[in-house]
Amino acid sequence: METLDGIAVLKVTSVAQWRDWLASRGTASSVWLVIRRKHSASPGVLVHEAMEQALCFGWIDSKALRRDAESTYLCFTPRNPKSTWSRVNRDRVARLTAAGLMTPSGQALVDLARRTGTWDALAEAQDGVVPTDLARAFDAVAAGHFAAFPPSSKRLILEWIANAKRPETRQRRITTTAELARENVRAAHPKAA
Repeated sequence: METLDGIAVLKVTSVAQWRDWLASRGTASSVWLVIRRKHSASPGVLVHEAMEQALCFGWIDSKALRRDAESTYLCFTPRNPKSTWSRVNRDRVARLTAAGLMTPSGQALVDLARRTGTWDALAEAQDGVVPTDLARAFDAVAAGHFAAFPPSSKRLILEWIANAKRPETRQRRITTTAELARENVRAAHPKAA
């Protein structure tokens, strides 16, 4: 059996096979799924199909690696019950629920997320809402620069702040964001090489 980084590689020819694997995964804690590229004529699953089926069973995608011209590897693991939910995945779950595709294990994670607040913890950040404490930290120059950042950059920064676990971490991230914005530099972005 093919492995990658010590994790089994799974190649399926249909969405039904991927769903069957998820339903009977046994003790597997992760798997690399071979994802068919859009242009490929080879049988397999596309990335959005794989992600949606994983959500149905309480799994989530993570790291992707190039495999060949026809396919990529995408790592899937059981979703961490404490992780936050993106708008894209919340919307997917709504569609999957309406279609009757969610399983008890997938629905249990959704229900837990709704109870604990991780379901919509990033909603305001993803809507571009600047929290009051961040707005107060900006001077006029920093506020102007931040407002001019691209929406994707603002969302990344706001999610970074929202994901802080401790109040002091949140405050440090707010301070960093305000200081860097004053210099027209985006916080929470990788440094250019």
